[in-house]
Amino acid sequence: MQIAIDPMAAAMTALAPQLGKAPAIASALAPAAAQPSQSPFADLVVDAVGQINQLESQAHSAVNGLMTGAGVDVHQAMIATEKASLSFELALAVRNKAVQAYQSVIGMQF
Repeated sequence: MQIAIDPMAAAMTALAPQLGKAPAIASALAPAAAQPSQSPFADLVVDAVGQINQLESQAHSAVNGLMTGAGVDVHQAMIATEKASLSFELALAVRNKAVQAYQSVIGMQF
């Protein structure tokens, strides 16, 4: 799933100039340090991507623990992978709706 998150991070970096926070969003995908406050929308998006990435890493470690016999049960690994999968699908659906709304606004005539 790490491969699926990397295009999302690239998309966030590409969208950063439209949000007006190009360096802040690109650096926010790394571990958070003492960063100046961003716009509320940018904060929301960065937090969502961070939570998705955290769920993905938890799923990855649960699957690795299951495969190596490190005391992880099958149901724990399945729950972790489903949480990561559902959160990614939700983020993708929200992104698709945002793109659709942006395209309909651009298509309006004044």
